[in-house]
Amino acid sequence: MKKKIIPLILLALVILCGYFLCSYKNNKNNILEMYGNIEIRQVDLSFQVSGKIEKMLKEEGDVVHAGDLVAELDNKDYASDFAKASADLNRALALKNDAEAKYNRQYPLCADDTVSKQDCDTLLYNRDKTKADYEAAAAQKSFAKNQLDYTKIYAPEEGTITVRVQEPGATVAKSQIVYTMSKTRPVWIRAYISETNLGNIKYGMKAKVLTDTKDPNTGKNREYNGYVGYISPVAEFTPKTVQTTDLRTDLVYRIRVYVDEIDEFLRQGMPVTVKIDLSSENN
Repeated sequence: MKKKIIPLILLALVILCGYFLCSYKNNKNNILEMYGNIEIRQVDLSFQVSGKIEKMLKEEGDVVHAGDLVAELDNKDYASDFAKASADLNRALALKNDAEAKYNRQYPLCADDTVSKQDCDTLLYNRDKTKADYEAAAAQKSFAKNQLDYTKIYAPEEGTITVRVQEPGATVAKSQIVYTMSKTRPVWIRAYISETNLGNIKYGMKAKVLTDTKDPNTGKNREYNGYVGYISPVAEFTPKTVQTTDLRTDLVYRIRVYVDEIDEFLRQGMPVTVKIDLSSENN
């Protein structure tokens, strides 16, 4: 009796192992695995006017926030231009007010020829001319104010200074690069998908992003949640910098996976692995 039971037990174990093996294989086949890099997004910072640099307030590696002052030019000439434009505007305003007062006071007398037609035309001309002069002076003051403001560089967004190009005392031209900063957000991964899998993904699909770095607290690779935010409609050859399980010469489509919840360990340029579950729960 025991001899008959043992083969049955062994057969049951074989069937059970085969079931779990097939289940594991099917689950594995539902996972689309890709390799890519976190996109490096940089901004070149420069002055919008020329001049001599007076202050460079940030060093390479410094973290900056939107609106932080990072550099200044010697602004004496621009400040003088602004002061002159302000004075010119005040003078133009006084002349405009005087011409309007004369016009309002004397032009009604033109109806009964108390004031000659030539004088009436002069009153109208002076009123219109001084108004135009005032508007031109106001525009010039606004321009001078902008030029003065352009002697300072502010960080456009949160990021990290990666390159400090100039030093105080250097004379720079308009648009000449002074700093290069790397933007912190948004973070996205550039990866590539084969044509055979292109029809299995869509916008908004959830993705797991894993770095090669292991968390010392858990002993596992650091993992982040992301989603598919862009799918290129144009096929291309896989770039040499990207490692895939397929041949490098295969045509692939570029996708972009966005990661919203990031920390200081997810850095630009890092190679990452992207995993997308193709099961129905993610569709």
